[in-house]
Amino acid sequence: MLAGKRAVRVGDHILREIALLLLNRVRDPRVQGVTVTGVRLSDDLKMAKVFYSVMGRKGQVKGAQVGLDSATGFIKREIGRRLSLRYVPEIMFIHDPSLETGSDMEKVFEEIRKAEGRD
Repeated sequence: MLAGKRAVRVGDHILREIALLLLNRVRDPRVQGVTVTGVRLSDDLKMAKVFYSVMGRKGQVKGAQVGLDSATGFIKREIGRRLSLRYVPEIMFIHDPSLETGSDMEKVFEEIRKAEGRD
């Protein structure tokens, strides 16, 4: 169980570093507006699934995925420089639709509240 706790702790550091890199260093316009929502790191710390969300048009997800995939090598090198890890994990970006789903649900609730107010 100790390895799992370390994976969570290292995953939190990786999440923070990727968020800072996307905000300050990655200049690809396709990744603007990308929010990193979580990291799931394998217990051996060799594979990191990085979950992200994009607010806006539905078509932006594909562009963001391409931009993130092209920035993966740079992000991996920067994580290797910033964190003292024996191995820098392989990074896989995976879209997380939960923020968009929550936003869509909030719009539906708002419409319901408006409809109830008119009656």
